[in-house]
Amino acid sequence: MSWFRAEGVKLFPGEEFSASEGIALQKKLRSELILKWDGRPVRFIAGADVHFPSRDTALAAIAVFSFPGLEMVESGHRSCRCEIPYIPGLLSFREIPAILQALENIKKKPDIILCDGQGVAHPRRLGLASHLGILLGIPTIGCAKSPLYGKFDLPGGKKGDKSPILGGDDDLLGYVLRTREGVKPVYISPGHLIDHRKSVEIVLKATPRYKISEPLRSAHRIASEYK
Repeated sequence: MSWFRAEGVKLFPGEEFSASEGIALQKKLRSELILKWDGRPVRFIAGADVHFPSRDTALAAIAVFSFPGLEMVESGHRSCRCEIPYIPGLLSFREIPAILQALENIKKKPDIILCDGQGVAHPRRLGLASHLGILLGIPTIGCAKSPLYGKFDLPGGKKGDKSPILGGDDDLLGYVLRTREGVKPVYISPGHLIDHRKSVEIVLKATPRYKISEPLRSAHRIASEYK
């Protein structure tokens, strides 16, 4: 039996989605963010990725790995109808419904979920990873391949080099992180129930060989295959 059921989870209060309603909810949920690490043991981490086979279909894949051994222990996927258009800054409303349904196929509850998107490096500090973390009550990390918000300099060229992503008030939003020498960096920001230092530490440990962490690479591959 799965540890999670998506039934009853609502992303927005109204019957239909609107951009203004989504922005208002993000601002409200921001007050629920916890950017602290409580020291819990991490035995399993998951990667969550979403593809869109068509304009109105979302397909999410979840790959769960042991940690720090990084052996895949479980995977699952699910597709669902998606009627919410792509709107910059509101990606979570488009992708999370499919992620929640894919989690229903996962028996092993992950201790941390890595998301292909932003955490607090977001105009309203509530990207995909932060939104998902609040809904699930699980630590999440945003692992984006491109920036969305904030100012930064590129880090050095060695693995582990990083430079801060700063908000308008010079508040720390995350890090531009070099996960492999000679390739473009990734953009790491805490989602929920984790801090900046631990987010970088977990991502580096989960990324031994390639630019993208093993859980996210596998989730991407699974979603691509079933797409």
